[in-house]
Amino acid sequence: MLIGDNVVASIHYTLTNNAGEVLDSSEGAAPLNYLHGAGNIIPGLENALTGKAVGSSLQVTIAPAEGYGEVMEQLIDTVPMAAFQGVESVEPGMAFEARQADGSARRIVVTRVEGDQVTVDANHPLAGVELNFDVEVVAVRAATDEEIQHGHAH
Repeated sequence: MLIGDNVVASIHYTLTNNAGEVLDSSEGAAPLNYLHGAGNIIPGLENALTGKAVGSSLQVTIAPAEGYGEVMEQLIDTVPMAAFQGVESVEPGMAFEARQADGSARRIVVTRVEGDQVTVDANHPLAGVELNFDVEVVAVRAATDEEIQHGHAH
């Protein structure tokens, strides 16, 4: 069976950046199971896996547009320290959940603190990063009706 829409694929992978730093890996863990065609993984990797079979190995480089997107400047903002009420010390690298006007939550990361001004970034941590995947397909099977309805592998 080949990987295509409504198929559950299991893959082992190692993700690196262009400097060769490992960003994520399934090494030493269970393979990643996902429902192909349901948007469970980034588009560039899903496209590269289409048509592959068990035993296939591939190395693929994914541009930001097909990964986590480009850095969107409108998601970087400077807010007053008062916005962090109840937090003793705000420092670069700290992550918070911020409520949007519509009530939804967005993850923000502090990138700079200058006096009483804090710069925060709501971009995905891998936005703007070219991603290098080393992937091995370890299983492929038809998705169940329930998996298709739910939009993910069980």
